[in-house]
Amino acid sequence: MYQLTLDDSNQIHVHYRKHVISYGLDGSLPNPLEATYAALAGCAGVYSRKACKALGISADGIEINCKPVVSSGNTLIPRRFLTEVSFPEHINAEAREKILEEVNHCAVKQLIHDGASIEFISNEVSAA
Repeated sequence: MYQLTLDDSNQIHVHYRKHVISYGLDGSLPNPLEATYAALAGCAGVYSRKACKALGISADGIEINCKPVVSSGNTLIPRRFLTEVSFPEHINAEAREKILEEVNHCAVKQLIHDGASIEFISNEVSAA
């Protein structure tokens, strides 16, 4: 479960297991939307590393750049999310193709893409 208690500061701290994920409301830390973009980039990295491990090659030197492309009508919601992967010379064309294919299977990307079927419920519970 993810849990937080609000106060009047400019930061929000979400607790999950033994981890704390912090967000800023004043630009001091990423906000939740920026963190979602970071999660997409991180997921691309995880899937790239998994692909390299399966191929028996080093992931050393792979660079991933991600960019949300927004519409002029709504600058908060991207129309597209661009993931650009640069490969070092030691990774051949066949391996590059397999790595890019794996990046497209990122679980975070799938959650966002297919998430329209998720039911979101907000309700009040009694304080303990």
